[in-house]
Amino acid sequence: MTHFKRTRWYLTGFGLAVLAGLSVQTNMAKAAEVTVAGGCFWCVESDFESVAGVSEAVSGFTGGKVASPTYKQVVAGGTGHLEAVQIDYDPSKISARKLYDLFFRSIDPTDADGQFCDRGESYSTAIFVTNRPDREAAEAAKAAAEKELGQKIVTPILDAKPFFPAEEYHQDYYKQDKLILTRFGPQSKAKAYKKYRTACGRDQRVKQLWGSSAPFIN
Repeated sequence: MTHFKRTRWYLTGFGLAVLAGLSVQTNMAKAAEVTVAGGCFWCVESDFESVAGVSEAVSGFTGGKVASPTYKQVVAGGTGHLEAVQIDYDPSKISARKLYDLFFRSIDPTDADGQFCDRGESYSTAIFVTNRPDREAAEAAKAAAEKELGQKIVTPILDAKPFFPAEEYHQDYYKQDKLILTRFGPQSKAKAYKKYRTACGRDQRVKQLWGSSAPFIN
C-alpha cells in the first residue's frame, strides 16, 4: 500500500509538471508582437500600452546597421536606425491588422522626413514584419488607411531587422514620477512628456489628418 501511494505521488507530481509545462507553452503560443516606427517612441509606447490586448510596448531602435546602438548615436544620425516600438499582444484579444489600423491613424503617414517637430531619418515611420501574415495585414491596413485619407501614404513595410531596446530611462517615460530639469523648471518625466507632446504638435496634426478616426486623441 505504501509503495502504491508513493507511486501515485510521483505520477501526480509528474502530471503537474507536464500540466505546468503545457500552461507555459500555451501562454507562449498566445504571445505575439509587431514592431512599428512612428516618430518619438515615448508617444507610440504611451498610445499602445492603452490598447486592450496589448501586454507591453518597448521603446527601442531597429532598421539600422549598428549593433546595440545608444540613443545618442541614433539621434545623431548615421546608424540607419529608427526609433521604434515593439508591441507585445494577445492575438486572442486583438489582431495584428487592428494594431496596424490603429498605428496608421496615430501618425502622419504622409510625411517621409520625420514626424511632427522631430525631423530626420531616425524619426521616420515604418512597419517591420517577420512573416507573410503580418505583411499581408500591414499591406491591407495601409491600403485601407490610404483610401480613407485620400492621400498617398509613404510609410514603408519592411522586413524586420534586429530590435534593440532603448536605455532603461526611456521605458515608460510617459508615466515616470522622477524629477528632471526642463526649461519650465523641475518637472516629473510624466509632466515633461505631456508638455513635449503638446509642443511638438503630434495630437494636433493627427486630429487634423484623421479627425474622429484618430484613436488616441481625446
